[in-house]
Amino acid sequence: MSKENTYKSVLDVDTQLLEDITGLIHDKLDGSLRNILADLYDFDIAVIVDNLEEDDDAFYLFSLLDDETASNVLLEISDERKDEIVERLEGKKLSSIVSEMYSDDAADFVSELDDKEKHEVLQNLDTIDKEDSQEVRELLQYDENTAGGIMAKEYVAVHCNKTVAEGIVEIQQQAEEVDQLYNIWVVDDENKLAGIISLKRFIILMKEPDKIIKDVMNPDVISVRADIDQQEVANIFRSYDLVSLPVVDMDGRVIGKISSDDIMDVMEEEYSEDVAKMVGSDSEELEKKSPFQIAKLRLPWVLITLGIEFIGGFVISQYDETLKKVILLASFMPVISAIAGNTGLQSAAIVVRALDTGLISLDRWFEPVKRQLQTTTIIGLVVGLIVGCIGFIWEDSDKLLFAFTVAISMFISINLSGVVGTIFPFLSKKLGFDPAITSGPFETAFQDVIGVSIFLTLATYLLNHPVI
Repeated sequence: MSKENTYKSVLDVDTQLLEDITGLIHDKLDGSLRNILADLYDFDIAVIVDNLEEDDDAFYLFSLLDDETASNVLLEISDERKDEIVERLEGKKLSSIVSEMYSDDAADFVSELDDKEKHEVLQNLDTIDKEDSQEVRELLQYDENTAGGIMAKEYVAVHCNKTVAEGIVEIQQQAEEVDQLYNIWVVDDENKLAGIISLKRFIILMKEPDKIIKDVMNPDVISVRADIDQQEVANIFRSYDLVSLPVVDMDGRVIGKISSDDIMDVMEEEYSEDVAKMVGSDSEELEKKSPFQIAKLRLPWVLITLGIEFIGGFVISQYDETLKKVILLASFMPVISAIAGNTGLQSAAIVVRALDTGLISLDRWFEPVKRQLQTTTIIGLVVGLIVGCIGFIWEDSDKLLFAFTVAISMFISINLSGVVGTIFPFLSKKLGFDPAITSGPFETAFQDVIGVSIFLTLATYLLNHPVI
């Protein structure tokens, strides 16, 4: 089985290269094309297949690949091009390509097929490699966002009662099927996890081949159950600086392995989802969504934001007399609104990420609130002072009063928005909602209204009850 061997293209795919390859395809010079492909990384081939203009040319080039290379390329190309190629591939050929993938990649790939294609691929896999088919079927039973959903079935394990010499033989027999080998799990008669030995440690122990593995293993091994959420798995990797992690069932039997590259994908996916949700979208917008689907996804949040902003407009209308009295106040409203909303969104973004990574918890919510208030106090003082100075320069009469009004309004708005932005994610999580969603356009608009309301209320009071 194979695994993608690089994540960075070393090939400069320009127009001239694509034209040359297209010409070779049209002339059906398969030998020349195979010679070119043989010198390229799998990822670079995927880039070329993705960038060919015609689907026919892309499929022709893909058809020249051996099954192992094709399995890597199929995992790297865009969804649209992948769907086109899969649709044209014969069932047995597709199954042969899938059989070359590692179990976790194969399961992810098969799970995206429609029911008919999925059934056909699994049936063909039964005849190609019964063990591979069983592994894929098992992985398909797990939720894609759990440890079981991201684990691979390929791992290396040795028996605790074997000698080091016998363990080396077992490692040699199993290692060929594993993409990355850093640690060896130690198991007992029931395949229950008993300990761990690093590959480096095993190499050192080769000079003492008669030692029993259970006497030299590390019994303090970290593991996760298959039903644990992938975000929690990522937190464990981060906290303990792991490169691999065994996955066990409810009885402690080893059933799979999660590698660091799997977790990198999870972290990227989770981060992309959080960022997308905070702007009222999702991480698949660019790749998979049609314009209609994107509009349907974003529109509810735009309408909610519109409704809240209309509330802000209503608030402003109630202070008509104040605005007539001091026209310059209108110039400062968007400034107050924007800075308050931005401060709240910054606070929310930090808290959402910290909640996801486990850096903070619901029962200690007061700590980030206190820290955020200290931060916004400093920010509020600096920005308030700057705004106050500008107000002092702009206003012709009652300079000190006007400067004090806009400065104190900015200070209070920044602090209140920062606290609200910090508390909202905690409240959302406590109520069972996704903090990333509630911390998006809705909260920004809400904080805009807060800023304007505070500003106009203070302005009205101070201008009618001067304290300076």
